[in-house]
Amino acid sequence: MARPKPLSGFPEFLPSGRVVEQRVLASLADTFELHGFASIETRAVEPMEQLTRKGEIDKEVYVVRRLHASADAADDLGLHFDLTVPFARYVLENSGHLVFPFRRYQLQKVWRGERPQEGRYREFLQADIDVVGQDVLAEHHDVEVARVILEALEKLHTEFGLPSAVMRVNNRRLAEGFYRGLGIEDHLAVLQRVDKLDKIGPEAVRGLLTGELGLSEAVAGQCLALATIASADESFVGRVRALGVRHELLDEGLEQLAAVVRAGGQIAPGRIVADLKIARGLDYYTGTVYETSMDGFEHLGSICSGGRYDSLASDGRTTYPGVGLSIGVTRVLAPLIGKGALAASRIVPSCVLVAVDAEETRAGADAIAARLRARGIPCEVAARADRFGKQIRYADRRGIPFVWFSTGEVKDIRSGEQVAADPDTWEPPTADLRPRVVRG
Repeated sequence: MARPKPLSGFPEFLPSGRVVEQRVLASLADTFELHGFASIETRAVEPMEQLTRKGEIDKEVYVVRRLHASADAADDLGLHFDLTVPFARYVLENSGHLVFPFRRYQLQKVWRGERPQEGRYREFLQADIDVVGQDVLAEHHDVEVARVILEALEKLHTEFGLPSAVMRVNNRRLAEGFYRGLGIEDHLAVLQRVDKLDKIGPEAVRGLLTGELGLSEAVAGQCLALATIASADESFVGRVRALGVRHELLDEGLEQLAAVVRAGGQIAPGRIVADLKIARGLDYYTGTVYETSMDGFEHLGSICSGGRYDSLASDGRTTYPGVGLSIGVTRVLAPLIGKGALAASRIVPSCVLVAVDAEETRAGADAIAARLRARGIPCEVAARADRFGKQIRYADRRGIPFVWFSTGEVKDIRSGEQVAADPDTWEPPTADLRPRVVRG
């Protein structure tokens, strides 16, 4: 059989990369749980009508069909392209069993049928947090989710050396109020064009606003003027006011965004910035919206995004407003692991290799390994009763720091130090107990 070719857009890590991914996921889960978020997991498939009912995402969905389905069978199931739409369905189905506001986190894969490139994949892992209320949700949760995500990203930076991150925030009420104050009725159409600003530049966006939407040069200029405003403090409010547009939604949005930026400056100075070109293309966002970039990896685009949605989930009687953020875990890690910027201190969990003198004494080696494992020390027994030199080289190739001999001695193969030890009391250094994430 010929060696299979990898599928583009479906990244798979080697053991070292998988260690990094697992440690990052554990760190994220720890931060989320410290803030009271409960873990859930949703099914991989959703009805197509559910997946395509919000926003322009129908081209991204992978359709799921049984192998023996009839040729005229409807394509009624698709793999979820994010974790927010499935979560909305989950809330509606389980609302009678949930206590609101409900705080959830989710670490799960999603699938998108887009062109693979660095930072964009067809199968990738996301880490989401959301707070959802019943009919109402206090605005302070917009600040809270930003705080939790910034704390989680800062922890990844300090513990594992991931690049620092900057969160850019805007408010859909602010943008909608500004556009309505200019006499624009279809504010979503303007938002979708402004969302392309970083990709195609201001003059191209101006052309879309005047050509496709028929806005005057003056109105298009005001829209672009709003989009150029950014600040790490509340000074953006005065700059927006100076543009001379008035609308009550604009007032609400300015107040809400100022609160987020003010709190962000207290939580992580310089790490949260009001950036009024941030639009978020999906139409279910209604308030604060967030995008986050990594220092030195800005070309990857946003590695963490989300926003406030006041009407994503509703059963016709009760509405479930929420706010949430999603970290593209694979988008963050795959380039760093691929370039060797992040790796594991060893490729196996084993801290100790228990040497085997001869096959007749393997049972004794197994017994020593069992005593070590009972105390939480990962270990493995040598696969073959080779000369000790070969067994030590085997351990070295796998990054295992210690070799245990039947003589009751343990050797640190890095320093060469060999000491007498008891498997019921011996402790390896904490740093050696489990593989660690190291900078390349």
